[in-house]
Amino acid sequence: MTHPARPASRAPGPGGPGAQGVQGTLDDLGTPLADVTFVVVDLETTGGSPAESAITEIGAVKVRGGVELGDFGTLVDPGGEIPPFITALTGITQQMVYAAPRMEQVLPAFLEFARGCVLVAHNASFDTGFLKAACAAQGYAWPAFTVIDTVDLARRVLTKDEVPNCKLGTLARFFRSATEPIHRALADARATVDVLHGLIERLGSFNVTSLEELKSFAKAPTPEQRRKRYLADGVPSAPGVYLFEDERGEVLYVGKSGDLRARVRSYFTGSETRHRVREMVGLAERVRTIVCATGLEAEVRELRLIAEHKPRYNRRSKFPERAMWLKLTVEPFPRLSIVRECKDDGAVYLGPLSSRRQAEEAQAALHEAVPLRQCTQRLTLRLIERGAARTCLLGEIGRCGAPCEGREPATAYAVHADSARSIMQGDVRPVVAAAQVRIDRLTVELRYEEAAAQRDRLAAFIRAAARGQRLTALARIAQLVAARPSFDGGWELAVVRYGRLVAAGTIPPRAHPRPYLDALVATAETVFPGPGPSGSATAEEMECVLRWLDTPGARLAEVDGEWSCPAYGAEGLRQWIDNAYTGTESADRGGGRPLR
Repeated sequence: MTHPARPASRAPGPGGPGAQGVQGTLDDLGTPLADVTFVVVDLETTGGSPAESAITEIGAVKVRGGVELGDFGTLVDPGGEIPPFITALTGITQQMVYAAPRMEQVLPAFLEFARGCVLVAHNASFDTGFLKAACAAQGYAWPAFTVIDTVDLARRVLTKDEVPNCKLGTLARFFRSATEPIHRALADARATVDVLHGLIERLGSFNVTSLEELKSFAKAPTPEQRRKRYLADGVPSAPGVYLFEDERGEVLYVGKSGDLRARVRSYFTGSETRHRVREMVGLAERVRTIVCATGLEAEVRELRLIAEHKPRYNRRSKFPERAMWLKLTVEPFPRLSIVRECKDDGAVYLGPLSSRRQAEEAQAALHEAVPLRQCTQRLTLRLIERGAARTCLLGEIGRCGAPCEGREPATAYAVHADSARSIMQGDVRPVVAAAQVRIDRLTVELRYEEAAAQRDRLAAFIRAAARGQRLTALARIAQLVAARPSFDGGWELAVVRYGRLVAAGTIPPRAHPRPYLDALVATAETVFPGPGPSGSATAEEMECVLRWLDTPGARLAEVDGEWSCPAYGAEGLRQWIDNAYTGTESADRGGGRPLR
């Protein structure tokens, strides 16, 4: 029996009963979440960077409609050492991964397991970053996965009153997960499944019932972001620095950009998903901008403003004064001391170093090469002659020449001090040779952890010496004028005095450079040499200048002084020490340069 065709039903539109709106089709509703197949994945790795670390375990669970369809779990041989702190965190030891398959065997199986599914992870950028790096290394194209991050969802649907943070353990307890996350891949993936299901239940109150709505919900700006969009009005499209300030004028955040308008506007869109930044936007009441002539000037101004205001929402560069230095003291019997400040006291300094631990590692490497005293007392000849100096444990067991007891005369100790001074100022070969002997001996004796500790000491010393030598070379130049091609066909200019950027400008295309150079030099800031090797700027600022000078096309217009690094310095060994961690170089080669 047939029926006459009926007109499409009409639903009242926004204008009320009289408005004619067409009812949507089932396709318009999207894919219901109950019909979506999710693959929840978790990784364990040897570190935090895909460029320097490797995957040690993959765990994944496939679910649809709240039902588990399958799981995938395997250890992975990372092809290198697992750091002790990673073993302590995860329980995955070197012995456990010896017989495990390599990534080239595991990756195809995982990609097949996840094919056609929506990928879910807790802090998804971490896991997808490692998986993308693995695909690139093995020659696989990264599949066009839809990726859902449970951290971002939790921040959107849960309040601070409900959970103090969005860590996996916290959310698993909140949603009463049947599996406790224990930093093992499959267990953490199962806990993330329970968290995902709990979050999907919460999303119902936001009328999120389809995959398409879930994706748009995760990317949508918060109401606070939408309300504050007016703060980007009037921001110029130029390179420079921007400062978010609250109602009292306190600087909340400092950033830089080549296009201030585009960058500031991005803070009020869904592309900005960082929780702390969204929180900062909610507190901000104004955005102040400083237009700069070049990108280098913007980068340097950002560093200076962060150090000056120490904004609570900036994470890096807030405390340049906390840098560490390794100092060879000025006294009759010099010793190595870790200090926070360079002084113009005639002492020799090595650094700066980013932490006390790094400073202690570098100090230990130097002590292995040169038998300097390690006690902290101030020794004088008069004190020794009177027999009032204290003898430390190292002296008692024969690990120190014990000048405090007069066993080592001042002339013999001066030879050690001169050797340490020479090493810190340029010739690092004695430290490398001493470390090499110990590493080789420990390796032959199968004492690999102790050999790795020696390697870490040497790495800390090499990196600190290389950094210090590059910065010192720039810091002692009275004036350096340089130019670099700009995108519009003109030139960017920089005037640097004792390591500090004192002026920046541009030359228009096809203009004669000399008048612009002369005007920029004449109006540049006047500065004086800083104490010791630190120059008149922070280490980060000088490194910005050096990166700018290292770019292709950069030219030196004027150099007042000598710009050079030591012939046997640490710069040539930085690549070797990095390769020692990745295993791409043999331990007895230094990037083609012998250690001894």
